[in-house]
Amino acid sequence: MCKNSLVKIALVTAIAAFALDEDLAPLQDALRRAGAQAPILAWDDPSVSWARFDAALLRSAWDYSERLPEFLDWAGQTSAKTRLLNPLDIIRRNTDKHYLADLAKAGVPIVPSRFAEPGEDAPAALRHFLEEFPDASEFVIKPAIGAGSRDAQRYGREQGVEAAHHVARLLDAGRSVLMQPYLASVDEAGETALMFFNGEFSHAIRKGALLNRGEGPTRALFAPEKITPRTPGKDELAVAKAALAALSKEPLAYARVDLIRAADGSPVLLELELTEPSLFFPYSDGSADRFAASLVQRLAG
Repeated sequence: MCKNSLVKIALVTAIAAFALDEDLAPLQDALRRAGAQAPILAWDDPSVSWARFDAALLRSAWDYSERLPEFLDWAGQTSAKTRLLNPLDIIRRNTDKHYLADLAKAGVPIVPSRFAEPGEDAPAALRHFLEEFPDASEFVIKPAIGAGSRDAQRYGREQGVEAAHHVARLLDAGRSVLMQPYLASVDEAGETALMFFNGEFSHAIRKGALLNRGEGPTRALFAPEKITPRTPGKDELAVAKAALAALSKEPLAYARVDLIRAADGSPVLLELELTEPSLFFPYSDGSADRFAASLVQRLAG
């Protein structure tokens, strides 16, 4: 057991993301107020001695999707030296969107999702997907391992050839492909992102639609987002809690649940962010302090 004044928490980012993570400064300040030391360090900095910390808190390792074997190797080594938050088994599952299929089997309502694997014929995989969802006038192609909308693109059915080339490019690079019908409600209502700290709901925001027709796949670390505060509905809270319960029996240090509404108005899971999500502290007063307090309590207890 460690006293609050001695808690040392490494806030883990990436060298490429140091200046991009708007959560880092308010979280670092909040942890200092809570009596913790919280230096900001890059996961890919080989000079860091992770064993000297009580925990390594993953925050913005936003380049992991392009370096996944290296990142998971680092996570495995680090979890043997200190407490990795979130835990290694959660990180391994959550960095690959095949977890959506697991959640669907557990009864969690998700955006309909189908996968194509390296070695498959790209045009055939896309054709089978479109045949399964004949009412989908638009759809989304994205890598199963990816972050921040990188390499994701929205297509209309008339863009089948272009979309097949996108699928083929990803498959040829050895990357699994996720195909989903585009739910038009997001254009007007946006997404709801719900933040949980130690299993307790903290706050939520609205994100505007990220993928526009005619725009190429995002290649930057993340796509620009339009953010406003939002009060989630009871139905959204219920789906978010069900998704978290299906993936982890124990409350996680942090989680973000991204939901959109289906054509019938019911909330469905778009993504469950347990590795390196933005937590949008500026949109909820006291949220950074709530998170800091929960972290210090978790490590002290």
